[in-house]
This record gives sequence, structure tokens and C-alpha cells, in this order.
Amino acid sequence: MRTMPLQKRNITNSRLVLGCMGLGGGWDNSPFSSEEVLKAEKAVEAALSSGITMFDHADIYTRGKAEKVFGEVLKNNRSLREQMVIQSKCAIRFEDDAGPGRYDFSKEHIINSVDGILARLNIEQLDILLLHRPDPLMEPEVVAETFELLKKEGKVQHFGVSNMNKAQVALLQTYTNESIIVNQLEMSLRKLDWVDQGVLVNQHEGTSAHFTDGFLEYSMEKDIQIQAWSPLGKGVFTGREEEIKTEAERNTAALVARMAEELETTREAIVLGWLMRHPAMIQPVIGTTNPDRIVACQDAVPVSEKMTREQWYNLYVTSRGRRLP
Repeated sequence: MRTMPLQKRNITNSRLVLGCMGLGGGWDNSPFSSEEVLKAEKAVEAALSSGITMFDHADIYTRGKAEKVFGEVLKNNRSLREQMVIQSKCAIRFEDDAGPGRYDFSKEHIINSVDGILARLNIEQLDILLLHRPDPLMEPEVVAETFELLKKEGKVQHFGVSNMNKAQVALLQTYTNESIIVNQLEMSLRKLDWVDQGVLVNQHEGTSAHFTDGFLEYSMEKDIQIQAWSPLGKGVFTGREEEIKTEAERNTAALVARMAEELETTREAIVLGWLMRHPAMIQPVIGTTNPDRIVACQDAVPVSEKMTREQWYNLYVTSRGRRLP
């Protein structure tokens, strides 16, 4: 059996990550309520009881409130921190008086962002810091210097990126002694470019596949943990029929339901298990904060281990809506 890159580094063996973007209330500057703290407590409890010990944040999620309510949960129960691996992201800046919406890999912004993240989460050290989206003005030597300073000061233990391609990760890695250990990308049974990119090599159809070419193979070679955001595809295959847009999606939803019944599991476990069956040991970041849906995902690990090659391809071909070349 293959091992997750993060597990190889003794960071975590949690095959799923709970994405915390839904915590804290609305995406505005209004204060969060005690009900939002209770919601976060229930989500954390459901995650830990399901074997999920890794939690994903970003400084922009609900304008910082997601981290704040999570910090309240940790403050109310200090022992929880020891059970968790916590990562957060920075470098997306909303439009403000200084300029338009933008990405910022400057040393000042990254350091200020980390200080804010730690304060909101009520923790002393972040396990992993990810740069949220590529900054065209990135100076890799400046980012490297910033990473090394944050590590030296004990504010961040490990570093990663999000939404970057192979060349961007390789360039950054060239300048820093800190290993880039994570890349978070959109991947799901609904968004298949990550599979098509490799399957359709030397095929005309492959020109329409838009994913970071060669990154799956590069990540496996370099032991970079690929994390999949939106891995459930907005629930289109797990009950949200109003999200279905195509006949292929309708057929896939029906296939997922049949497989779940046959394997005596949930539809969420089938969809996530399909993603996790890939030998890159993809780590889905589930975005729900509903305790029942969190628990419904826990069977994804055994499903991924039992899913046959034929079952995997059946889901893939049905979802793409046409046979392979």
C-alpha cells in the first residue's frame, strides 16, 4: 500500500482534511455569534470522531471569522490542539483603498498575515502555511527568505502552495531550503482535467484539458502532497440534483448511488474514494461543516482501498460522458 507524502514526513496520517471556509458566518465584517462557535465545535467533534485530524483555513475565509471561531473552539478546549494538524493560507488581498483585488507574496504581507492567522486561531505555531494563489510579481528569493525567517522564529513548521503549476513550484523550491510539501488544487469526479491531461497525451481531444501538465508525476517524484479542494463537486453526485447540468452528471449520480448501495456505504464515500484511489495519494479537503455530512465521508478510506480498477474507470468514463480514445 502506498503512503501519503505527509505521512512519510510524520506530519499526519489523516487521509481527509476538513476545510473550514464555511465557519464564522457571512463574508462580511459583522461579528460572529455564539451560534457560529457552537457550529464550529460540532464540526470539529464530527471530524475528530471520523478520524479527520487535519484542518484547512485561509486568512480570507469569511473575512477572518472562520479562524476566529476555530480559535474560540481551541481556547475552550486546549487539549484539542494536540490532536490536530492545522494549515492556513495567505496572499489573496481583497480590493481596498490601496488597490484592486490582488495577490501578494511580499515579505511584509506574508509575515503580517501569519501573525494575524496565529492570533485569530489562538495558537503559537502553524503546522503548514500555504501561499493561496500565484503572484505574477513573485520574487522567489524574497519568498524563500520569508519562509526561512518564519521557520526560525517558530511561527510556521512547514510550507506549501495552492493552485500552482509544476514550473512555479519548482522555481520556488530552487530558492528555498524549506521543502514545498503541499499543493492544493481543484480536483474531483466533476472536474476531470487532472486525469484527462495524462490520458489524452498525443490526442487532439487533449488540447481542451486544462490542468498543470506533469504535476501529478512531479508530485509523486518529489513527495509533494496533493490536496483536492471541492472534491465533492458541490454535491452534484451526492444528492444535490439542482446542481446537475448535463446528462453525464445525471448518469454519474445514478452510478454513484448504485455503487453506494452495493458497497453499503455513502455516496460521499464513493466520490471521495474514487479520488483517493489514484496512486498519487490525493488528500481531499471536504468543505462541509454539517456534522452528518462529515461523518458520511469517513468511509472514503476503506472504499478507496477496495475500489477495483474497473469500478474506477466506470466512474471516470461515465463522468466524462464519452468513451476513451
